[in-house]
Amino acid sequence: MELKGKVALVTGASRGIGRAIALRLAQAGADIALIYASNGQAAQEAAGQVEALGVRALALRADVSDFAQAQAAYAQVKEALGAPDILVNNAGITRDGLAMRMSQADFDRVVQVNLNGAFYLTRAALPDFVRRRSGRIINITSVSGLDGNPGQANYAASKAGLVGLTKALAREVAPRGITVNAVAPGFVDTDMTAAMNPDTLAQALKLVPMGRAAQPQEIAGAVAFLAGPDAGYITGQVLRVDGGM
Repeated sequence: MELKGKVALVTGASRGIGRAIALRLAQAGADIALIYASNGQAAQEAAGQVEALGVRALALRADVSDFAQAQAAYAQVKEALGAPDILVNNAGITRDGLAMRMSQADFDRVVQVNLNGAFYLTRAALPDFVRRRSGRIINITSVSGLDGNPGQANYAASKAGLVGLTKALAREVAPRGITVNAVAPGFVDTDMTAAMNPDTLAQALKLVPMGRAAQPQEIAGAVAFLAGPDAGYITGQVLRVDGGM
């Protein structure tokens, strides 16, 4: 229960990696705010799983790509659970396609959710973190943002932007006792990969020395480490969880 008494805010928490992170932090004793975009039923189920672990849970719907909604969601979490100690920016979407055919709307929307959304919630949390002189910010990026991936110019750009945001923020706020790190998953067994063409996925997994996709819980374990007391002197880092890619 190393996070007992802490409050964690996790975006994109209704399913997949986000839900696994919420549950892992709850197992460590943190109260959890779950921010979701549209799937209210899944979010309430996740909140129920969190509460079953003996901690408080709050599920809130918000479009994190909208600055006002992100600010309002943070304020609601603060009022209901207290000011967060841990912020996990996990919300993300894909709209894949070759760059020469990609619409402006598809490029903009992915960047707005994946990158702008992370900044907006970070901007909301920083005054409390700075005032308290402590806090953990963990951004979920991707190996696509580090290595690139054909057909994902928008996604790769947004995730690469998260790496830059992580490193810049880490330098800004380290004197205040705040750490900022990123986790870069490879292929993970989620709804997103399940929607891939099976042949494409099989070819992609051949690039993974471990020969399989990660489970969401394996990503959540890395996040829990960075949120916990043993990572107090780690900041500005990108932890790849990619099976050796």
